[in-house]
Amino acid sequence: MLKLTRRTLAGLIAGAGLLAATGLSAAELTELKIGYQKTNLPVIARQQQVIEKALPKGVTVKWVEFSAGPPLVEALNAGSVDLGWTGDAPPIFGQAAGAAIVYVAALPSNGAGEAIFVKPESSVKSVAELKGKKVGVGKGTSAHNLLVAALEKAGLTLSDITPVYLAPPDAAAAFASDKIDAWAVWDPFFAVAETRYKPRVLATTDKTLDVKTYFLGNRDFVAAHPDTVKLTIAALGEAAKWADTHRDQVAQALHDVTGVPLEAQTLAANRSQFGIEPITPQIIATQQQTADRFFKLGLLPRQIVVKDAVWSQAGL
Repeated sequence: MLKLTRRTLAGLIAGAGLLAATGLSAAELTELKIGYQKTNLPVIARQQQVIEKALPKGVTVKWVEFSAGPPLVEALNAGSVDLGWTGDAPPIFGQAAGAAIVYVAALPSNGAGEAIFVKPESSVKSVAELKGKKVGVGKGTSAHNLLVAALEKAGLTLSDITPVYLAPPDAAAAFASDKIDAWAVWDPFFAVAETRYKPRVLATTDKTLDVKTYFLGNRDFVAAHPDTVKLTIAALGEAAKWADTHRDQVAQALHDVTGVPLEAQTLAANRSQFGIEPITPQIIATQQQTADRFFKLGLLPRQIVVKDAVWSQAGL
């Protein structure tokens, strides 16, 4: 993980102040727009206001919530947000579609907080038994990757099931009304389902895949404001350190920002990992494997080279 001290953060802040004084790119920025979801490190950062405190005076932060990664990537491409956090699959689909995005940092995977599950009364007891069943999942999401990989491990493919592509709120309704047989999703939606249904879990990301989640940026924004990006990454590192040393307060912090019931956010918090790190060649190689998997399935319009979308300073 990226080792960030308060001295490092202070140095970055001072550097940004110098940029502002000399009239460089930091002075041109008055608002930083960050896309986030209902869980993970950006939520903690918002609650702690570490990014707001790290940025030069006069730069405000606008937080924009998304239900899933794909619409967040669309917003990054359009410039509606400048930076944002998603799972592993959304940037792959975005890059294949020509989105103006870059990877700027890596974070831990959704791990045990992302799963494929059925209701306890279901006759399905394994991933292999999903054959012929309807499975709700967000297209192009990290849960989509989990579903594909779990099916492969069970000797099946997507063609052996009926994927029902739904955003998490719609999938929740479909799962509640038994319009789908199983659901693949991440926290806090998984945690909410656990509190309501006590579902049978068929697979989780931590036992199926070796992946990361990612902090992404609009390509033009990152090129124009590299120091703002570095300050934001450093501040996220501060938020990660706070989360690791205040585990008893993480669930409350997540609840305060998202409004998701505290019981569900407690489940999510207890199995979450917090951190932020540079993007290494190994991380790129793993992400490339995911991209190749989706391309072979015919889910991408073209084959991509992941490293082409990695910010030149993301490995620092």
